[in-house]
Amino acid sequence: MATATALLPLLLLFLTLATVSADKFTVGDSKGWNPGVNYTEWEKKHRPFHVGDWLVFYYQAGMADVVQVDEVAYNKCDASNPITNYSKGRSYAFELNQTKMYYFICSYGYCYQGMKVAIKAEPLPTPSSPLSQKTSSSPSIVPRSAVAVTLAAALAALLRLV
Repeated sequence: MATATALLPLLLLFLTLATVSADKFTVGDSKGWNPGVNYTEWEKKHRPFHVGDWLVFYYQAGMADVVQVDEVAYNKCDASNPITNYSKGRSYAFELNQTKMYYFICSYGYCYQGMKVAIKAEPLPTPSSPLSQKTSSSPSIVPRSAVAVTLAAALAALLRLV
């Protein structure tokens, strides 16, 4: 019984992690952030996206950038007033930290060829609702399904000790 009581805080920690876990998505999957990729189809394939999820853009240095813009600029492929602009290195990770629409374009001229993506970040599902069954293009930071399995195993082990 004492061991079970000692494990209770650990179980509560895992329960907390289950509600704040995040998925990581490579934008464009194996094709990355490059011209010639249908990002509208990519977004449809991976939705829903939730607050706390990460988008990772992989691109060729000096050949592309990632510019966060508003909806009007997105529709016009206009990067003149960016919310954020990232062009260093070969990758950029962005956390969806609010429930809202996010818009990203490439300002190197490829936006006109479809190198842009709009993402709707939704609230995390409540603990009483089913966990997300989405499949990300790369391993999750903390996959929701893996957390659920871990929690079930920990709870079963805890109950055996009682």
